[in-house]
Amino acid sequence: MLRAGAAIIKSLKRAFTREDGSATIEFVILFPAIMTLFFSAFEVAIYLTRSVMLDRAVDLNVRLLRLGTLEPATQEELKRRICEDALIFKGCPNSVLVELREISTENWDLPDTGITCVDRDEEIQPAVEFNFGKRNEVMLVRACAVLDPFFGTTPFVMDLPQDASGGHMITAMSTFVNEP
Repeated sequence: MLRAGAAIIKSLKRAFTREDGSATIEFVILFPAIMTLFFSAFEVAIYLTRSVMLDRAVDLNVRLLRLGTLEPATQEELKRRICEDALIFKGCPNSVLVELREISTENWDLPDTGITCVDRDEEIQPAVEFNFGKRNEVMLVRACAVLDPFFGTTPFVMDLPQDASGGHMITAMSTFVNEP
């Protein structure tokens, strides 16, 4: 009986001191952490690219607004052009809201409210001010896009503002003076 117990203990010691399979254990422990880091970096890159592309699209179209050459001069046309220039927004016309308003040069009051974004859960979108202004007026353009994350795990990794539908809000702003 003692001999059988000693044999069991000896075989258990041998099993715990063996080194084959140790690379598998390291892989199983490290692989999820490395993949999370990779996916997070990729998602941040996609988010930043979308943000830069929205800024670029707004800046390109602010020139048309400043010179008064946006034809037809409507909010829908400005949104269409911003979507066309943004390039990588899926379902862009339905996910972007554009606001255009005058900034008073007497007191330089900027809007105290945050940028209004599309509400993807509602058919009727929030009303925003859209006024082309007059000559020599300082104008503020604000655009907000609500886009879905590239990976489903993003909300757990990145602490970005989200709307009720789970989309991330990307915003861009620009100012200009209407040409005489």
